[in-house]
Amino acid sequence: MLTWGGRGVPARPARAGTPRRLLATMGLTLLLALTGAPASAAGPGDPGAECPPGQTDCNVWDDDPGVPGGPGGGEDTGGGGAGGGAAAKCQWNGRVIPCYDGILGWFNSGDGCYYKLAEPQPTAPEGQQWYVQTCNGGDLGSQNVVLRDGPPPGYGAPPDPEELARRALASISLLPPRVAVAPRRSKGPGLVGLPVWMWASGGASYFGPLTASASDRGLTVRITATVDRIVWTMGDGSRVTCAGPGTPYATDGPHAGRPSPDCGYDQGYRRAGTYQVSATTYWNVHWAAGDGTPNGDIAQQRTSGTVPVQIVELQVVTR
Repeated sequence: MLTWGGRGVPARPARAGTPRRLLATMGLTLLLALTGAPASAAGPGDPGAECPPGQTDCNVWDDDPGVPGGPGGGEDTGGGGAGGGAAAKCQWNGRVIPCYDGILGWFNSGDGCYYKLAEPQPTAPEGQQWYVQTCNGGDLGSQNVVLRDGPPPGYGAPPDPEELARRALASISLLPPRVAVAPRRSKGPGLVGLPVWMWASGGASYFGPLTASASDRGLTVRITATVDRIVWTMGDGSRVTCAGPGTPYATDGPHAGRPSPDCGYDQGYRRAGTYQVSATTYWNVHWAAGDGTPNGDIAQQRTSGTVPVQIVELQVVTR
């Protein structure tokens, strides 16, 4: 008798001497067939779904892909966006601030103050000018009018195209991937050595392209954000890199009972156990300025929560 899983799903009796490859194929067909019917969607707080620390919405599917949407957190590396601010050229006391402010003027990183020519100009000695100085990173309440022999460092600098690119990036949301796998724990465990399917929700907010722009003093910078790759962490030390979101498993699809055509863990797990699967999308934000400045890129990444995959041994008992 062929038995598998924790749900007592019966299979046809296996004859003595049945090749192991045939048994594995039978097990794969049964396993994936039971993962096709959707169940209730699992949210970030549902049992079995787990978000990264400090991330309240990781858009985990678990069982029912549902309809993509909703806000998401994620890890932000190298730029602004949904996950929070990022390192720009002007910072003060650990926070990112604009290098130029339309009201306060230009920022001097040497003393943490903004400077703008006083208007109207009070009488000043020859060769000197009065500047409105706003210190403490621009916090109002510490503003003075100071006399200087010349403009401070950074004064009068043209708009920084990379800073504008980051400003444009902060206006869009790069959402963490919404992930799903087959086999699904709610439909029964998978088998050692059999393929696992992985896929994520498509759509511009999850894979791009997303576009935005920001302008300052006549310069406009446009950005285009796209996902280069999605990397799956399988929970056993293995990683699988896919070029796109993958193909959802369907019991009546052309690849039913076979490895995923574009995003799968084809060799499967080597040992029985419960494995936590997650995925990270790697975004590239390409920016281009309209003033002839060389184009640039900003790297971003977003990480999903984890989905458990239960794997058991294939047991063959002959009588």
